[in-house]
Amino acid sequence: MTSSGPRRHGGDRPGPAAAARAPATTRASTRGAWMPRQHGAWAMLLLPLLLGVAVSRPSGWQVVLAAAAVSGYLLSATLQAWARGRRKPVYRLPIAVYGTTFAILGIILAISFPALLLTGLVVVPAGVVVAGGARPGTRRDLANSLAQVAQALVLVPATAFVAGGAGTGHVVAYSLVAAAYLVGSVLVVRSVLRERGNDRFAALSIGFHVLLVAIAALALSPWYAVLAAWLAARAVALPLVQRRWAGGPHQLRPLQVGVVEIISSLAVVVVAFAWAL
Repeated sequence: MTSSGPRRHGGDRPGPAAAARAPATTRASTRGAWMPRQHGAWAMLLLPLLLGVAVSRPSGWQVVLAAAAVSGYLLSATLQAWARGRRKPVYRLPIAVYGTTFAILGIILAISFPALLLTGLVVVPAGVVVAGGARPGTRRDLANSLAQVAQALVLVPATAFVAGGAGTGHVVAYSLVAAAYLVGSVLVVRSVLRERGNDRFAALSIGFHVLLVAIAALALSPWYAVLAAWLAARAVALPLVQRRWAGGPHQLRPLQVGVVEIISSLAVVVVAFAWAL
């Protein structure tokens, strides 16, 4: 007696391994929706916040501002991922949570410190540039990265302001230190990742850092000159390492570049706290 229905073969349905991979893939996708992959952006947030503390004094309001900055970054990064991912539903809940958190903290800060609204003169135009780079198929260019730097730099004066303020000259000096490091970091990282093999871009990065060494040696304390020399050395070394390792079994990876940048950013923070400008 034969069966009236069609016969099923083992290849007609997913095997145990494929069935097990599906939930794991879903969980990974969900985690990725909550935690952006732009790891370098954390330095862009933390370094200006810490330099703002260095130029003023610790305050509870700085914690509120830091929480607002983190939620604002997470909202921005998730919105960019949502746009690039062609508006996948998995991003809706993170956007709602981060957006609500940022709105609540932003309202509290705006009511307590109305002058903080002036940061919108920088944050909003820069945000337009960042949003333009989030369109599907659009390559994140140098302007996009520098726009993110501009957004982060407002945290130096903002952090000092919510703590009661500091001398304008000192705030400007620390803001310039933050700008020098963050712009240099963008150039160095791009020279070995997105612009790897581009001699002109590597020369631009190295030239920028050599200029920083000259300025620090002439206008700042010796420790800032030493710091600038270290930053210039890593701007020279990373492209050389990347080229030497290219095509071999051990290539320069983003994680390794990130470790170098973490060390460099910590060095900037230590010098800023130890030797006041």
